[in-house]
Amino acid sequence: MFTGIITGVGRIAAVDALGSSSSHGKRLTLQAPPHYLDDVGLGDSIALNGACMTVTQVDPAQARFCIDISAESLARTAALDRPGPVNLEKALRANDRLGGHIVSGHVDGVGAVQRFEQVGESWELLLTIPSTLARYLATKGSITVNGVSLTVNRVTDLPDACVISINLIPHTVQNTALGQLAAGDPVNLEIDLIARYVERMLGTPAPAQPQGNP
Repeated sequence: MFTGIITGVGRIAAVDALGSSSSHGKRLTLQAPPHYLDDVGLGDSIALNGACMTVTQVDPAQARFCIDISAESLARTAALDRPGPVNLEKALRANDRLGGHIVSGHVDGVGAVQRFEQVGESWELLLTIPSTLARYLATKGSITVNGVSLTVNRVTDLPDACVISINLIPHTVQNTALGQLAAGDPVNLEIDLIARYVERMLGTPAPAQPQGNP
């Protein structure tokens, strides 16, 4: 579990194939901030741009670690198949603050940046969202974008998609990799976990109650 509060910005330094066919995944070598890996061990979970991954190699002294990502995960996420900056978050501990919202680290879909520009002291991020995820979005609700817990300011439903507006304060732009987004960039999305369960409960008929003894 995660919170969507980014604890460091790293960089995918190298991408190596784990096999010769498209059914094989990739091994990513990542450079983390200094001392970021001091409390990280093999098998620990770290979210990369919102996708939960398992540490398979770790070198705290060099602040480098590796993860293996399957072809399935590569097909369902964005920008994890090439070098570049990534948002990092270590898995939540039981005694940690829940500063954002409950995030599972499972990417539900890929959206696209429609516009990202400064408005006053903040920045407005407009995202085009797949129509399959539109039902889970609400004004003042939560969404995870590339691993960052954000608040939805406005939802506009279109015939074949959905557009949401998000306000980013300067701190978020300066301390996450979101500040490097540009129009057309793909982003990983995770909907609010509570919304997912609400839909399931409302869409599934309640089981029949057993009849009592006469």
